Amino acid sequence: MARRILVDPAPLRESRDFRLLFIGQLVSTVGSQLTVVAIPFQVYAQTHSSFQVGAISIVQLIPLVIGSLIGGSVGDAIDRRLLLLVSSGALALSSGALAINSLGAHPALWALYAISAVAAGLTGFANPARNSIVPQLVGHANLVAALSFLQVLYQVGSVAGPAVAGVLIGHTGVAWVYGIDAITYLGAIVVTAMMRPIPPVAGADPPGLRSIVDGVRFLRGRQVMQGAYLIDINAMVFGMPRALFPAIGLTVLHGGPSVVGYLFAAPGIGALLGALTTGWVNAIDRRGRAVILAVVIWGAAITAFGFCRVLWIAVVLLAVAGWADVISAVLRNTIFQTIVSEQLRSRIIAIQLAVVQGGPRVGDLESGGVASLAGTQFSVVSGGIACVVGAVVLGLTMPVFARHRASGLAPPSAPGDAMSLGPVSEDGLAKP
Repeated sequence: MARRILVDPAPLRESRDFRLLFIGQLVSTVGSQLTVVAIPFQVYAQTHSSFQVGAISIVQLIPLVIGSLIGGSVGDAIDRRLLLLVSSGALALSSGALAINSLGAHPALWALYAISAVAAGLTGFANPARNSIVPQLVGHANLVAALSFLQVLYQVGSVAGPAVAGVLIGHTGVAWVYGIDAITYLGAIVVTAMMRPIPPVAGADPPGLRSIVDGVRFLRGRQVMQGAYLIDINAMVFGMPRALFPAIGLTVLHGGPSVVGYLFAAPGIGALLGALTTGWVNAIDRRGRAVILAVVIWGAAITAFGFCRVLWIAVVLLAVAGWADVISAVLRNTIFQTIVSEQLRSRIIAIQLAVVQGGPRVGDLESGGVASLAGTQFSVVSGGIACVVGAVVLGLTMPVFARHRASGLAPPSAPGDAMSLGPVSEDGLAKP
């Protein structure tokens, strides 16, 4: 019974390079999640404006999207391990710059905007290569488990990072938070250097604009992939009120930095529990329908959170939302990894990551803007309801996505070949 519920440890047990990737990303993710809390907290402390908190996220959006598209093109054409090493070094420098700025008597708000934008671009550049190498490291049979473990490490960071950040900010200030983030990137560099080189596959397109356009063109007519993108955009834009967490923690729940940290950490707590118990997810055949249901649960939990005035209930509701989100994420990632060929994988993953990481930033602006006009509670509740309605509408208007089944995919052509799928139709299912 436990084997059917708990995530399968086979990827960590059988692949040395996946273990190294997991360790390096776990260290750097904890550090980066410290900064996820520190930046909005510092902005709110300096401006007392939820709109400014949302605005700094939207400033990160364009660099993130551009960086992801460029990183996807480059990641399909060069050694992906080298790309990860260079980008981690640059991210360490950006976190160091945030620390230096925060040490001033009057930290520059413009510097927070500028450095955050640069860091977002670097993150977008690195993430396609980091995610697209997973099938090469673990093989097709262990793919769902490996993607679940990547969710585990992200959620560990999402829980530990914000909780630690709240304590550190309250006792030492944001400079220490940024400095620790820089150090964790250096740790990730050491571990990544121990991995074997990951050269591109034969026949990979050279990086450039044409390569990016080819990746975007691949999505044309493929409703399963389009639906997976759109339903995540719907959830993150309308159902992710993280820009309001500082205001809710400090004014609605009448807490301090630690309460703000708990709110940021709560979705990660639920998502971590969900990722650790994804053994049953591999048995889901109707993946499209399961994604829609997960997003509906997410939106319903956020709607209830908007009415909450008790901290522990708020944390539980956000944890339920996080659990639903991680189930959706594992299923969506599996859909992408099992439809796309090796030659295109970094570019398609780049578009996916631009959606996954760009959506919450648009959501920050949306929730912060609505809160400024109509109040914090209205912003959270209306966003949660819009998320539920949007998921239902997408399920009805994109039936190919809603009907997507794992059983319709062609099996790998050879043992150990993670992505050698047979011909697929527009919905990602195997052609007869």
